[in-house]
Formats: sequence, structure tokens, C-alpha cells
Amino acid sequence: MSLCFSVSESAFNLRYGFRDSEPMGQSLKIRVKTRTRKGFCPSKVVCVDYPRPDIDNTSNFLEAAYLSSSFRTSPRPSKPLKVVIAGAGLAGLSTAKYLADAGHKPLLLEARDVLGGKIAAWKDGDGDWYETGLHIFFGAYPNIQNLFGELGINDRLQWKEHSMIFAMPNKPGEFSRFDFPEVLPAPLNGILAILRNNEMLTWPEKVKFAIGLLPAIIGGQAYVEAQDGLTVQEWMRKQGVPDRVTTEVFIAMSKALNFINPDELSMQCILIALNRFLQEKHGSKMAFLDGNPPERLCLPIVEHIQSLGGEVRLNSRVQKIELNDDGTVKNFLLTNGNVIDGDAYVFATPVDILKLQLPENWKEMAYFKRLEKLVGVPVINIHIWFDRKLKNTYDHLLFSSPLLSVYADMSLTCKEYYNPNQSMLELVFAPAEEWISCSDSEIIDATMKELAKLFPDEISADQSKAKIVKYHVVKTPRSVYKTIPNCEPCRPLQRSPVEGFYLAGDYTKQKYLASMEGAVLSGKLCAQAIVQDYVLLAARGKGRLAEASMC
Repeated sequence: MSLCFSVSESAFNLRYGFRDSEPMGQSLKIRVKTRTRKGFCPSKVVCVDYPRPDIDNTSNFLEAAYLSSSFRTSPRPSKPLKVVIAGAGLAGLSTAKYLADAGHKPLLLEARDVLGGKIAAWKDGDGDWYETGLHIFFGAYPNIQNLFGELGINDRLQWKEHSMIFAMPNKPGEFSRFDFPEVLPAPLNGILAILRNNEMLTWPEKVKFAIGLLPAIIGGQAYVEAQDGLTVQEWMRKQGVPDRVTTEVFIAMSKALNFINPDELSMQCILIALNRFLQEKHGSKMAFLDGNPPERLCLPIVEHIQSLGGEVRLNSRVQKIELNDDGTVKNFLLTNGNVIDGDAYVFATPVDILKLQLPENWKEMAYFKRLEKLVGVPVINIHIWFDRKLKNTYDHLLFSSPLLSVYADMSLTCKEYYNPNQSMLELVFAPAEEWISCSDSEIIDATMKELAKLFPDEISADQSKAKIVKYHVVKTPRSVYKTIPNCEPCRPLQRSPVEGFYLAGDYTKQKYLASMEGAVLSGKLCAQAIVQDYVLLAARGKGRLAEASMC
């Protein structure tokens, strides 16, 4: 499940006129005094964190741990490679981190003055943070969980109770829970969570859904990959699953995974998520980061890279990939006029940015031409600070309405944002294609109408109840790639056909699709390819030195 993603959007922002350090969109602040009604005491809700789940012995965690260890234990290079990486989102940070672990010298270039790409965040004039997206870390994210452990920051994840909580559109203000019992192994804990929920699905619907899922359970990964040609809606109908199952459960799940509806999303995406959640006892257990991502996650990665001799530069936007006569990369030309050369080059940006930067004589290569079908999906992230503490909420992620895919009261779920007297809701507004060009006030008005249904006793669209103190609207015109049917064959391997040029990003070929986990894994696979190509890349470097000495 991917609620937020990990690649730099800087070049795209430049093309469309966004400022380097600002997200698209404006913010509004309304000064409202908080008044305590007679006889009313503000609720005092304390963040309740759960222990880190026992995930270290799962096969996926051990596989990820082994890949991490392969960099630390690989033979030290006689001459470390200088690897130039464009984009300091999670994919670029991961690539640089594991190359440094292998003894090489990454130079990471970020166009903006903030780390994180799709997990970037900014601090406003009041000292409050607002983010690019709502970030959830699952137990089924083995490479991210290993990364936190390798950096010694496991304590920065705030684990929540093992539940999935859905707002009920037909019952304003009510929620339906899927609670996973800790005493049962997977998949029994997930099956019991579904069977015990009687608000969303009837027993006949549960039975038909279970029967429909049988081929995926029996067929395994081969079956899952073969469903890429069908949308969620098409697959459900083909399997005889009632449309109400899609409406009640999979609209919210589809938007949480890829910000689009079930009539567009590839069923492969849903089946991959279900497979991870059903096969691992703690796979669907969720954690929030305890603060803003640039400082609490990205900065420790940067410090690790620098401690091993690597370098990270902000405000370093790539303007052009310059080529040698043989079509290989000569250097990266930056917008500030600097020329950056290296032994190998990585583009760790979203696919839309890469396509804008591709040299003309690469575009007809089949490897790059297939990228045309991969297009980023627009998404809007909203933060609203209210003048009071809302009561009808949870210390958890909440799957929401048709317009708001998911939301959380971050004043409960996150230590840095904790406030016992006022709520701050962070909401993902999706699908956003029809809204991305709307004004912030129009988006907030639509959001408040939706919130009035979720909080009927506390919020009204006209603010006659809870009042907005301030808000921030962050628009991302091109987020993760749109996982529509038949995209899988278009996803590239990390090693390109151009010698010495590599890709990283959640759109590249890896098994976790468009997610933070996918971005981190893509960086590891990119670093692995470069380490494997060391002899070739080192020889190219010597050849360039020899040519330079003859001039």
C-alpha cells in the first residue's frame, strides 16, 4: 500500500513554474481564538504506540537483510567509483546509501533545497510542518524496515494497533473496523478480521469474495502477475464478486494504493498488496513516522552517506544529460552552469522528469520508448488545523470518503505534531485529476463538505461548528506512475542499455510497485547493478583518463 512516494519532483516543478523550495499551492491562515465552552473540557487524548512487531524473522525481511549485507561485505574497490545521482527522494537516497556501504563515492544531486522528493515537507511561519503526502510504513515493507534498523532509528516509527478502519459513507460519523487478532498467524488473522466485520459486507458477499480470491491464493505470484491486464472492477466482476464489495472496500483501497479508482487500477496492484498482507502476520500493521520526514528519515540517510565519504548537494538541478560521441553519458550539466562528471550516472527522479530530460538519440531505444505509457498521477495533500480537538477520530489511519481517500488526525498519530487541544487533519484528496487546477479555496470547500459527513456533530461546511485556524494545500501534478492495466511490461530494469547509465525509482522493475518500499528497493537494485558492473565501469574510467592525458 502506497500512500506516499519517494522520488524528486524538482525538474517537473521547474518546467511548470513552481518555485524551488515551495510546493504548488498556497496557504491561508485565519486567526481564531480557542474558547472553552462552559462545562466543556478539551479532550485529552494521548498517542498510544504499540511495540514494534516481530517481523525480523519473516522470509521477506531476511531476504532484504541479506541484500543489505551484500553491500557491506562486498570486496572493497581498489578505486571507488564516483557515481552521480540525480534526485534525493527515497530512491536516490537508497542508491547512494548502499553504494557508500559498498565502498564507492556517491554524489547525490537534489534540485530543490529540501530532501525527500515525494516525502518532502516544509515548515510554515508558525513552525508547523506540512507534507507532500500522508506517509504510512507497513510491516510488509521489509527493505524500509531494514533501512530503519541499519540507521539505528527503529524508535522513530510509531506503531498503531493492528486494524484497518473505514468510514461508512452511508452512515455519517460511523466507522467499520477490521481488527487482526495478535494470537493467530497469517493468513488466519486476516481471514478472521474479515469474518468478524459485519458492518461493511454481508456473509454472502464475504463468501463470494473468498471464492473469487481462491485462484490468486492457489496460483501465487504467477497468477498475480497475469492479472495486470484487468482493472480491479473488471476482475471482480469476472470472478463473480458483487459490485458492493468493490464499492465498500476497494474504492478506498485503490485510492490509497495509487490515487485512482477501481475502474482504472490494475488488479495486479491490489493482489500484490493482499498477498503481502495475507501472507505475513504483521504485513498490514501500520506505523507513522514520529515527525517530519526530511529530518526524521532523510537526514539520517544523508549523515550515513557522508560518514562514508559520499556527498549530497541541494539546489543542484540537472538541466541536461550531455553525451559522448558513442552515446554514453559525458556529464550532467546543471542549471547553475556547473558540469558534474563521474564513472556512472543514475537518474532517481519520477518517470515524468526522466522523460523530459532524455537525450533525443535515446528516445527511440525500446527500453526508453516503453516509458511513454508510464505517466504520473496527480494528487493533492491537505492539512487543516482546527480550533478544537475533534472527538470522532482515532489514533490511526482512516480510509475515507469517495473524495478523500485516507486521512489521519496527526495531532494524535505523530509525536512531533501532537496537540492535546487542537486537531490537525492530514488528508489525501484523490482522484485529483479534475481538481488539480482548482483554487485552494475550492478544494478546501469541497473537503469541508466531505468532513461534515465524517464529523456530523463537530464539523459543518459553513464552519458554524469547528473553525479552520489555517490550512495548507500541496498539489503534486505528477506523483507516482498510474498503475493502469498492461503497464508492467513497460517498467524498466535499473540497468539501462546505455553503458554507465542507471535508473532508480518506484516505477522501475521491482516487486513492490509504486510505494516507498518500492523506491527503497529500486535504489538497492540500482546500487547492486553498479557494484556488479564495477570492472566495466572502472575500465571506462581508466579509458577516459588515458584520453585526457593524450590531449
